[in-house]
Amino acid sequence: MEESISLLKAIKNTFECKEQDIRAYSPLTLAYIGDAIYDLVIRSVVVERANRSNNDLHKKTIKYVKAEAQSRMIEALKEELTEEEEAVFKRGRNAKFHTSAKNASLGDYKRATGYEALLGYLYLTDQTDRLLFLVKRGIELVGMEL
Repeated sequence: MEESISLLKAIKNTFECKEQDIRAYSPLTLAYIGDAIYDLVIRSVVVERANRSNNDLHKKTIKYVKAEAQSRMIEALKEELTEEEEAVFKRGRNAKFHTSAKNASLGDYKRATGYEALLGYLYLTDQTDRLLFLVKRGIELVGMEL
């Protein structure tokens, strides 16, 4: 049986990416990739749950990807984070923003950015199991269903 590799490793291999020092990444860079990974996880689950119209898929997904929901999730997850994870979250939350929140309070936007930075960090350090655990657990802790 062929050994499976992570999506990240497959991308790095296919596009011949050089190894990077994750500690050199800005928190907003981590949040940038974390936002995409979180969106991919949520969209994947929504699609797997039911074949629906694009409009229905979007309506279901938006409840989970908006800043308010992410903010609630990371607040509920705080006790479950390692010291390293908490430090990454705080770096993301406290980053100097060059954009403003569109449909969220500043506090929710900052916490959501910290959450996305943490997810980006976990993705880029190939900690997929931990990333998926935190997303699933966050959803459970705030009483949402996917």
